[in-house]
Amino acid sequence: MHTASALLLCIKRDQFPMAVEPSASPRRANPFHLFILAPLALALVLVLAGRRVGEGFDPAPLPTGAAHLGPSAKAEEEHQAVLGASERIGEGVLPGPEDFAYDEEEALLYTGCEDGWIRRLRLGSPEKDAAAVVVEDWVRVGGRPLGIALAPDGGLVVAESSQGLLKVNKDGEVKLLTSEAEGRRFKLTDGVDVASNGVIYFTDASYKYDLMEHHLDIFEGRPYGRLLSFDPSTNQTTVLARDLYFANGVSLSSDQKSIIFCETPLRRCRRYYIEGEKKGKVEGFVENLPGFPDNIRYDGKGRYWIALAAGRSLFWDLLMKYPLLRKLKVNFGLHVRVPSFGNSGLLGVSLRGKPVALLKDADLSLVTVGQQIGKHLYYGSLVESHVLRVDVSKLV
Repeated sequence: MHTASALLLCIKRDQFPMAVEPSASPRRANPFHLFILAPLALALVLVLAGRRVGEGFDPAPLPTGAAHLGPSAKAEEEHQAVLGASERIGEGVLPGPEDFAYDEEEALLYTGCEDGWIRRLRLGSPEKDAAAVVVEDWVRVGGRPLGIALAPDGGLVVAESSQGLLKVNKDGEVKLLTSEAEGRRFKLTDGVDVASNGVIYFTDASYKYDLMEHHLDIFEGRPYGRLLSFDPSTNQTTVLARDLYFANGVSLSSDQKSIIFCETPLRRCRRYYIEGEKKGKVEGFVENLPGFPDNIRYDGKGRYWIALAAGRSLFWDLLMKYPLLRKLKVNFGLHVRVPSFGNSGLLGVSLRGKPVALLKDADLSLVTVGQQIGKHLYYGSLVESHVLRVDVSKLV
């Protein structure tokens, strides 16, 4: 009972340490607290939890090995104070720039914002100073655009969370490509990438919960996500992989023979083969990440950049390991502080999935994408009102 009450107290105060391993021995519990108050408090919580559970919300244990409390994968190089080498672009006019698509020929960086607009940043070639970058309202697609990617014909493909997969042509005309597969509508269209042959690969993060309830999907710990493809030449939508845990960002491999996709609550990315001897198979790419992955982008130079929306902490470890704690968190959300979203950043991994560089900051939160352009890394976020540009050459 002492362990349970301690966990509940931590949830109440949001005072789990940011380190995974405890740094000091616990104080001895007062016997009165241990034998009287703790059982009563736990019993009361369990009774109330049973009354307040949302309809259909049923937390489950994560797959074996996915919720371990051991050390995270270690990058060869780590920088833990990237804000010191950063500058803000588009302050106040870029609400929630969640994903990026870069047109190198035009030096334009596209991003989808929370007000339904696709905006573009004229970076210039070479890149302009932050204050000189022009931000333009380009096309309003409505809803909440998440993943975006350039199409071979110069248009833009947009994963709009509620509508589905959209295509925006060069003239700004918006067309719905697909909104369902196998008779099941997309609930949370999320990550997207486009192959050189025009085939679009994307994720439906959850077929049960929409964007407003995405936290319920993560806390429930059940595989409601899918990886899909859409072929514009046939208008055919195909489910490639099922039973994924909040399927998030996607990126074509450097040889375009496979797709790398992220599963946020499991802190891992996996690979789906689209051709070759392993066609149709799924295998691990990188696991035990030091945070929760969102989008993933290939930089064209042998490195994938994985956005970590939140760094790992003991609070998150315990929350994801124990379904009861997730159930309590959802039911007592009005009275319990949200877990820390600090220590967010970008993780660079090699073509084989080896962590190479971790660029984070304790004061960064909900980083959702990283795009390398020249000597800079551009950070997008679900909640900030600007794009963060980090000069990698200044990191020491």
